[in-house]
Amino acid sequence: MTEPVSRLPAHPDPLPSAVEELFAERVKRGGKVLNVHHTFAHAPKLSMASMQMAMALRFETATPRLFIELAIVRSAQIAQGVYELKQHKPMLLAQGFSQEKYDALEHWRTSTLFDDKERAVLTFCDEMADRGNVTDATFAQLGRFFTPQQSMELAFAFGTYYGTALIMNAMRIKLETD
Repeated sequence: MTEPVSRLPAHPDPLPSAVEELFAERVKRGGKVLNVHHTFAHAPKLSMASMQMAMALRFETATPRLFIELAIVRSAQIAQGVYELKQHKPMLLAQGFSQEKYDALEHWRTSTLFDDKERAVLTFCDEMADRGNVTDATFAQLGRFFTPQQSMELAFAFGTYYGTALIMNAMRIKLETD
């Protein structure tokens, strides 16, 4: 890649071996090397750790993927993470979340489309975004639907992707054109 895809410069050609390994691992896991990966690869060890966390959140949790993706998409909405929204909207819809619900997500509190379990996740996410000030009532409501492990997985999903959206915004990572 010769053109920069973010505020950071393009990688040299040939790629450093650590970056080649990172990209090979991404492809091995069935993924494509996106602009985010080119940008994050400027810190290859941290990028690998970030990728491992993302894969664990998506494929190695006790929490149903629908709720992991709901937390990820909500984090992107709150952080105004356009890149993350573009990547994770299809993943959320693939889990059976309707387009109608997706369109109402920004204003979920006033919508009648969301059930109590979804509302528990969304309330938890919104309060996490307030410096982590999750009320006892919200945490108790989350606990009605999710085990302690699942509650922690939802916290990791929201927190990880909220931070990722902020990094992407700061680096001004360009959206893919395809």
